[in-house]
Amino acid sequence: MRFRASHRGFKEADLVFGTFAAMFLDHLDEAGLSDLEKLLDHPDREVMAWLDGTALVPAAFDTEVFRKLKSLCTRKKPSWRD
Repeated sequence: MRFRASHRGFKEADLVFGTFAAMFLDHLDEAGLSDLEKLLDHPDREVMAWLDGTALVPAAFDTEVFRKLKSLCTRKKPSWRD
């Protein structure tokens, strides 16, 4: 899952998901892993629109995992290789 998160084919998604995986993957429970997998299965452009606020997040994807993912995008001076 760590490899899949950082090799999505859409550079911005690679950076966000890859950083998330590096920071949080080892701490996710089964529900969190399932939520992450659902996001990884979804098209990058839609997920990125949810992350940048240009589209509303569907309730099925508005999870703790998504909120942590989004928090990476709102950091000041983010490092994308954590």
